[in-house]
Amino acid sequence: MRKLLILFVLQAFIYPLVYGQIGGENTYDFLNLTNSARMAALGGNQVALNDSLDLNVSYNNPSLLRPDMKNMLAINYVDYFAGVNYGFAAYSFSTPLPGNFAVGMHYINYGKFIEALPNGERTGATFNAAEYALNLIWSNEYRQFTYGINLKPILSSFESYQSIGIAADLGISYFSKNRNSVTSLVARNIGTQISTYYDGAARESIPFDLQFGISKKLQHAPIRFAATMQHLQKWDLAKPAEDKTSTTVVLKEDNFTKKFMRHLVLGVELLPSPNFTIRAGYNYQLRQELRLDEKMSTVGFSWGFGFRVSRFQINYGSARYHLAGSSNLISVALNLNDGFRKNEVPVKEQTE
Repeated sequence: MRKLLILFVLQAFIYPLVYGQIGGENTYDFLNLTNSARMAALGGNQVALNDSLDLNVSYNNPSLLRPDMKNMLAINYVDYFAGVNYGFAAYSFSTPLPGNFAVGMHYINYGKFIEALPNGERTGATFNAAEYALNLIWSNEYRQFTYGINLKPILSSFESYQSIGIAADLGISYFSKNRNSVTSLVARNIGTQISTYYDGAARESIPFDLQFGISKKLQHAPIRFAATMQHLQKWDLAKPAEDKTSTTVVLKEDNFTKKFMRHLVLGVELLPSPNFTIRAGYNYQLRQELRLDEKMSTVGFSWGFGFRVSRFQINYGSARYHLAGSSNLISVALNLNDGFRKNEVPVKEQTE
């Protein structure tokens, strides 16, 4: 009984923070969290960005890991809600083997909890809850196509109950000849639980997500548009809503347009200079699931900026998930290449 109570309380606390109604259907839902400030500013998820200076894009789509990213270090930190914090760090490196390699660590710390008995009596003890995923990323290219995989061993620890799992992301991208346009298809979190939280428990599913994205940088204007369709494996992302305008309660489903918009994440980047970027995004799904009917405000909208100083690239993103507050993300990238000053704008990017 004590096992079930602890797991129930943790899941009830954690999953509403992630994705509203589509959260809580799987274990390891932390794999869906937005890890970089740039992605947060662009609506939470974009899988088709052409940027050899941003190692974080390979987390969303492993096929975007490129040779230009060799010897880059990326660090991300998120001060989330209710004392929860999480982050992601990655480093890309070269090997004698074909392709491009990077390794990263994704974690979430749910904080410290006070232990209580099923009747609510506190024992005086405390316990921690956290989850971790190692990221082993590889990519390669063939003509105008790139393809990649991100292998993710997972450890989930709630008090004394632990679960181990394995997941993988598969991605493929097509680049136009001038590299201004990118089209990508990504299958995220293909995998399973290897061990459950306690003996006799059934294996839970993990949050598989099929995604399709495109981006386009205008030829004669410093603007990049991006759009990603997510959760393509499941068309209906919301339960029918109750219509209480009449004397009887009627269940009303979303029309085709609203169902389509729940899958769509939009983002735009303004690039006034190679060293400064302004970003904005819109996530209709988040707006609908986390809004208050009395006042929607800017829930579902996000914004941010990025700038480069010497070897460092710093990004900030702010996403409004609820009227109670926003989630603020900071990302720092460090270029460890000795000759980076001579090639601040990579050759492939100059055509943009």
